[in-house]
Amino acid sequence: MNQRLRFAATAFGTVLLLAGCSQSGDQAPAPQAQAPADDSAGKLDTYRQLQRIGNDEMAVTMGNEILKRYPNTEAAKEVQQSLPAIEQRYKENSEKNRLAGLWLYQVSPMQGGTQSTATIYTSQPAGEDRVRLVLRRHTEWGQNAFLFNGGPHGFVCKGVCSIKATFDGKPGSISAFAPTTGEPALLFKDDKGFIAQLEKAKKITMDVTLQDGEKKVTLVFETGGFDPAKWQTVSKSSAKKK
Repeated sequence: MNQRLRFAATAFGTVLLLAGCSQSGDQAPAPQAQAPADDSAGKLDTYRQLQRIGNDEMAVTMGNEILKRYPNTEAAKEVQQSLPAIEQRYKENSEKNRLAGLWLYQVSPMQGGTQSTATIYTSQPAGEDRVRLVLRRHTEWGQNAFLFNGGPHGFVCKGVCSIKATFDGKPGSISAFAPTTGEPALLFKDDKGFIAQLEKAKKITMDVTLQDGEKKVTLVFETGGFDPAKWQTVSKSSAKKK
């Protein structure tokens, strides 16, 4: 075999060898993804511990993870029995805490004495248009309940006006008057009667008219989180001791 034929034969053999390697590579099976380890027992133990310490938020998260990742396990069966009640309790407590957090209680010096206030802003309107509902006890001025508009304008109210209101959807009315000193407020004539209704209500609405363009607005207060015990009493004697 001359040199030219020998070179051709060698090259042809090399091509066959490469082709064989390529085919064998193409036919190699792809690696199989390993199934996640079943650690449902460990997750269930954590879920039980969260229940024991009363951490409903984390228990709900862990319980839902078990149901999603290990749906056909003994752990999932146990979680299905207890999770609905925990979720319901967590939802109710979260809403209770949210409503309680809408109120602000303060005791502070005020012109002429000491005042104790319980304040809540409107849920509607929101933002810069919010209006405050204030319950106040003052060592010299006594007890008041009133609306306060933090903007530059007050409310339209000539003499004694009647505010159309609802208490948990039940219609009612509130007699009010604007302070003669010009503050952007409306004071309620029957503060005791209003507070008695507020303590029973979860939501109160009031229809008012703002001085700014005589705009009519429905104020919505979510009052269900009011805690009378946090609205401290003040007395003239305690003010003098200070």
